[in-house]
Parts: sequence; structure tokens; C-alpha cells
Amino acid sequence: MEKTNTPLMSQYYKIKSQYPDQILFFRMGDFYEMFGEDAKIASRILGIALTSRSHGKSERVPLAGVPYHAAERYISLLLKAGKKVVVCEQVEDPKTAKGLVKREVVELITPGTITIDSLFDSDEKNFLASLVGDGQNFGLATLDLSTGEFKVEEGFLDRIKEKLNTIRPKEIIIPQRFSEEKKIGFENFKNHAALTFLDDFKFDYDLAYQTITDHFKTTSLDGFGISDLKLGISAAGSIISYLEQTKKTYLSHINKITKTSYDECMFLDFSTLRNLEIFSPFSPTDEKDFTSKKNSLFHILNKTKTPMGSRLLKEWLRSPLYHVEKIKKRQDSVSELLGKRDKTVDLAKILDRIQDTERLAGKLGYGKANPKDLVALAMSLRNVPEIKEVLKGFNSSLLNCIKENLPDTSFIVDLVEKSMVDDPPSVLTEGGIIKKGYKGELDRLKESIKTSRNWIASLQKEERQRTKIPSLKVGFNRVFGYYIEVTKTHLSKVPEDYIRKQTLVNAERFITEELKKKEEIILGAEEKIFELEHYLFLEIRSLVSKKIEDIQKTSEYLATLDVLLSFKEAASSYRYVRPEIDSSDEVIIEEGRHPVLEHLVEKGYVPNDTTMNSEEKIHIITGPNMAGKSTYLRQVGLIVLLAQAGSFVPAKKAKIGLVDRIFTRVGALDNIATGKSTFLVEMNETANILNNATSKSFILLDEIGRGTSTFDGLSIAWAATEYIHSHPRLCSRTLVATHFHELTELARLLPRVKNYQIKVKEWGDEIIFLRKIVPGGCDDSFGIYVAKLAGVPREVLERAKEILLKLEGEELSYKNVPRPEGFTKEKSYQLSIFSARDNQIAQELKKIDINKLTPLEALNKLEELKKKAEE
Repeated sequence: MEKTNTPLMSQYYKIKSQYPDQILFFRMGDFYEMFGEDAKIASRILGIALTSRSHGKSERVPLAGVPYHAAERYISLLLKAGKKVVVCEQVEDPKTAKGLVKREVVELITPGTITIDSLFDSDEKNFLASLVGDGQNFGLATLDLSTGEFKVEEGFLDRIKEKLNTIRPKEIIIPQRFSEEKKIGFENFKNHAALTFLDDFKFDYDLAYQTITDHFKTTSLDGFGISDLKLGISAAGSIISYLEQTKKTYLSHINKITKTSYDECMFLDFSTLRNLEIFSPFSPTDEKDFTSKKNSLFHILNKTKTPMGSRLLKEWLRSPLYHVEKIKKRQDSVSELLGKRDKTVDLAKILDRIQDTERLAGKLGYGKANPKDLVALAMSLRNVPEIKEVLKGFNSSLLNCIKENLPDTSFIVDLVEKSMVDDPPSVLTEGGIIKKGYKGELDRLKESIKTSRNWIASLQKEERQRTKIPSLKVGFNRVFGYYIEVTKTHLSKVPEDYIRKQTLVNAERFITEELKKKEEIILGAEEKIFELEHYLFLEIRSLVSKKIEDIQKTSEYLATLDVLLSFKEAASSYRYVRPEIDSSDEVIIEEGRHPVLEHLVEKGYVPNDTTMNSEEKIHIITGPNMAGKSTYLRQVGLIVLLAQAGSFVPAKKAKIGLVDRIFTRVGALDNIATGKSTFLVEMNETANILNNATSKSFILLDEIGRGTSTFDGLSIAWAATEYIHSHPRLCSRTLVATHFHELTELARLLPRVKNYQIKVKEWGDEIIFLRKIVPGGCDDSFGIYVAKLAGVPREVLERAKEILLKLEGEELSYKNVPRPEGFTKEKSYQLSIFSARDNQIAQELKKIDINKLTPLEALNKLEELKKKAEE
């Protein structure tokens, strides 16, 4: 038997057929309803009731619904569960509709196109990315819909994938033809990004070019400087096309597209950002507070007052500068801010009053700004003239640029303050938005309501007097309107002009002709007020939207000022100094400190010096486990990064020659998700360094080769260090922390290698870690002592010492593998500060009873111990 749908369900299925893979929010009055499989999925994810409704003559369809005013919360839960949501609205008033209410899809919400405030992290960007390639090169476009930031670039696949790993987009658009391309490795992004495959024609260059120029209303892309990026344009065009499909509106805040250039920025890959703990700790544990994002460089530096300032700080840390003059401009500003404390206090207080104007501009662009948003925007922009006034006392070029170029946004401030109440509702339909005096017609309507309500307010007193009914009351409800209520005990006193309206258990409700007229005046005026206020608000929002570019420029300048003030505050609070920046190969740091750990250690942090130049480019750093080698490597890397970001640095004095990229091979973690062992991860990172580093790079190698056997690891570490030193493309500044003490031989064989060690002090049977870097190599890693600190049973320690003695005495080698050329026999594989032989001598000394020895016996015993010590 053929199934017959109701008109409503026919309308639903027609719309749903266009969005088979998304959850359809179908507006029905005060609810968004979901049907069929959508209802089942939503019920499970959202924890809402699953019911059913009539589907036709004899069938029922699953149904679930959410209130329209709470829709954003439910949509956010669906997005977090990996779903995409289609919003279908009633586009005509049900009161005036003839037959079935007309409905249209107004928005498709995906992870990369969200416009819901509650889903945004205030200090994170929300990127939508698009990727397309020809096998060799790839084009990448990225867009943050919440701010309008739109960028494009091209490069080899590995570089593009590193960029994606670094910026962590929420959604990536990819041509359908790539869906089966395993070698591209898109599956690696599934953990943090939704993958959306579009038809290949969406990436056609000619179509993309036309789509972008249509959006920007230009005839070419020459003015944006991206005309040479054919693949990049293809990717960017697919984003605009995707937004047209999902947002169903012109996005005026996307008003420019810029080319990403790496010529003037240091490149930091995801591995380096993670290993240096820029935004979060590398190895979270449950101990103390080391899991917290507070223990990251970003948190230590983040003294910003505005959300856009916080986001810009992340961008500066993610992409430090590679341009001496630009770095110096930032430094000059920080120096000047440090010298004018009173004014910086004033600036910080003003910035603290400013909300997220950058994202408010975005809400204007995609038509989601509500009355509260406009008032928040005006209240924020009201502070701009005061900032310009305070900046008059500054002369550094960057601060002067901010002062001179902050746009005049007084039009927005004046318009909103003149037209809108100070604390409006966020929902348009509630009314109470427009200020008295802005629109005469609106004022007259409100006055008529006020007059009528005053009359109604006095009616109760007058009617009680006229009817002699003391319990008579005048009331209102949304169903029956205004009424006069009389209890049944007084019904005999009801006047003839009362018209019965409603019967209750213990009372009757009436209305009079005059009350009915007043009700019509009030209800008619209220409806007109809501319509007029809605119209006026949209008109005001439209006028403000014409100033989006000014709002965006203002946000950009305020964010820059905010970050510079944050750098100033960090320098002042933490005793940072201005580093000297040039293009040399030097890294000279006097009493450098780790910017994060100095705040976490209970005892005073021990500062260390670093001296690197064209004659001394590679440092081999040896020393005990737990002595601080890894911390030192990260410390130097972070100081270099901070210096090129324009910040002051934690040191007594510093000079940094420009670095184009920081590479790190630090720590050891299995990558279980991709089936990679610790050693394979280590070798992948090492290969990346050796293949991509340049003479201007800075390399941090921590315990390279420890993930395999001793001799394999030593050989790899030795060869890699030689390669970095001698390859004509490299000779990079490099710090190598190692437990392979044989590597110290390289300082004798290679001219630009120097040995350093972490100093320790012996104290009886104990050692003290002094955390100090000093010249020279160390033969001992103190492994057995560290095992003792960890609580390894004493019998295991004693047995380890015996085995160590045999290893040292026999100088065992693995399968007779020859030692690296230049290796000297004196270097041992000793793993403890106290050798087993020394331990035996010490035990014999303890057994001697000096009081029972004659002088001659004592001399003989001393000679015997001396011979043992010399063996």
C-alpha cells in the first residue's frame, strides 16, 4: 500500500532529502523538531525524549524536539559529537500564512563554520581549512569565520601538513578524489578536525578565481598579491563556495585575503611547539600541577586584557619574526612601555574594559549580532579616544603607528548610544531595545500603552467603589487578555455593563467595552512596537556593519598594543632583559633561566650561560641523569624563540643571531594511534631535522639514539652530529644532550664542536646536582645512583655494581662492532659515579681497625690498597 504523508511531513522530507548526512533542525512554532533517524540520533546524544507523530494514515515517525531559545546549547553538543546541523526556519508569520507555513534552510553549521559564542575558546582561533594539490605542490587556504582572517599559501605536502598540525583547524575541505589517497595521510588529522570531501569541480581554478572576485567585488586578485598561487586560489575558492552553501548569506567581514609568507617568520613545527611546551606541558602527569596549561610559556607570558590580544600572543609565539628591524620595533615599544609605568597602568585599565571587538565584527558580518552585542561593541569602542590620548606620550615607531592609525569609530559609539538602551535583551522579540527619543512614532506608541495601562491600573479602585465589591480585581493573561474578576459570593452586585468572559470554580471573569478598547490599544501598540523596534534594530545594525573594516583595524591595533603591554608586564615582573638581535651566528646568553620552570621550582633556579658562534656551533652536553640537561636545552630554545617574538628574555644579558627555524628531538613517546614505536618516532624527527635544517637553524637533540641498542644508538648519534657539523647546507647551531659519553670525542675530531657538562658534587656516598653547565666532558651518567634515589632494592644495586665492574674490566663490545674512528680506549661505559672497584676498596677500608695495626702493618695495607686502585 502506498504511503501517504501529511503536507507537513512532505515538506520535511523534501528539505531533508537535500541534507541526508546532517541533523535537520525543523522549526515548528517554539521548537526545533527532528524526525526519523535524526530524532533517534539526537535523542541519544542530547539525552532528550524520543516520541512519535502521525506519518500518514496508519504510520508514525520517531520525533524529538528542543526549545528554539535553547537551540545553541543542543547544537553545540551535536557538533562536539561530530555531527553537522542544518537549521530550517519558518520564513513567514504563521498568523498570516495561507495553508502550510513556508520554511527554508537558513544555515548549515559545521565544526569549521560555527557562529555560536559558547563554542569558541576565547584565546583560540577557529579555522576552516581547504587543501588541494597536483601531486608535487599543494595549496592551502585557512579562514577563521569568527574574525574574517583569510590566508592562502602553497608548498610541498610535508610543509602544508606541518602547518595544519600547527594551526589545528576544526574542519578541512578536501577534493573527493583525495578520499582514497592513503599516502597523503589525511587520516592523521581526524583526531582534531572534521574532514569534508567536496566534488572535484569545486576546486577548479577558473571557478575558484571567479568565486573569489565575485565575493570581493573585484575584477582580479592582483591587489591581494596572490595571483601567482594557482593552487592556493583553488583552495580559497572552495572555502568561499562552501560558505555560500552553509551560511546562505553574504559575509561582509571577509573583506581581504593575504598570502602567508615564511620569509620574515621563524617556522616552528608541531613537534617543536609540543617539545618546548609553548602552549601546554609535553608530558602530563598526575603529580603536582604539571598537567596544567598554566605550566606553559603562553600562560607565563599571557598578561593580556582582551581576547584578541590573547589570540595574537599565541600567533606571535607560534610564528616568531625572522627580521631584525621588525623585532627591534617590538623591543623598542616594550622598552618605552617599561619606562612609563603610570601610562602603562592607565592603558591596561582601559584595555580591561574592552570586549572581543574582533569577534563582534565577525557577528556583524554573518548577521548574528544581537542588541547586547551592539551595546558591547559601542562600550568597547568608546575607550579608543582615551587610548589615543594616553599614547600621545610615546614615540617608538610601533606605538606611534597604533596611535596615528586607530580608526575613528565615533559614528558607531554615537549611533548606538543615541538609539539603544544601556542594557537591552539579547533576544529581538522581547522588545525594550530602542531608547526614548530616537524615533517619534515609537515614543507615541509607548506613550499610548503607558496611558492605557495607567487607566487600567486605576480601574480596579474605581470599580470596587462603584460596585461595592471589595475583592474585585483587574488582571491579565496571554490567553484571555484583560479581565475583571469577581468571586461568586458577589455575583449579585455585578453591573449590567459587565460582559461575561470566563467562568472559574470560585469566580467569574468579565470585561467591559471600555476595557476591551484599552486592551486593543495596548495589544495593538505592543505588536507595532515589537515590529518597529525589530526594524529599527536591523537598520542600526546595517549602519554599524558598514564600518566593519574600521572595527577590524581597531581590533588589530588594540590586540598589538595588548601583547606589547603583556611583554612589558612579563619583563617587569620576571626580571627579563632586552636581548641584542642581529644576523650573526651567535647565541650568547649570560645567566639564562627557563621562563616556566623558574616559577615552579621550590628552591632558587640555577641560571646558566651559553656561548655559541661561528667557531663554536655544536655543544655536546653530558652529565648525570636528572641533572638538568633537557631543561637546559629547552631553556636556550625558549630564550631564542622569545627574543625573535619581540619579547625580553629571562637572562642577565643576551645576544641572539637570527634563527630561521628551531628543531627539537626531545623526549620519547610511542605514537600508538599511528602504530609508531618510540624509536621510529625519534628517527622520523631526526630525519626531518637532517633533511630540512639550514645553516641558520637552531637544533636541540636530547638523547638521540636512546630508543635502540647502545651501539646502534651511539652510531646514529655520532653520525648525525658529524652530518650537522660538516654538511655544507647545515653547520647549524646545535645543542646535543647525551648519555653516550663517547660523543665527547667529537670535540677532538671536529673544529666547531665543544664539550660541556652538568656539574655535580660528591658528598660521601651521595652526589649533589649543582645544575651548572661548565666546559668539559663527563664520563659518568650516575645511573646506579639515580636508581638508588628511585628506591631500587639494595641487592639489585649491589649486583649492578658487580656487573658494571666486569663490563668495565673486559671492555665488552656488542658483537665486536668496531668503535667509531677516533674513539679512545680510556673512555669507559661506566654508569655510576662510584665504580665497583672503588666500592670494594671502600668496603675494605671500613673493615680495618686502625687501633690494632702496627705502623708497618698500616703501611703495607696502604700499599696493597694503592695497587688495587691502580689496576
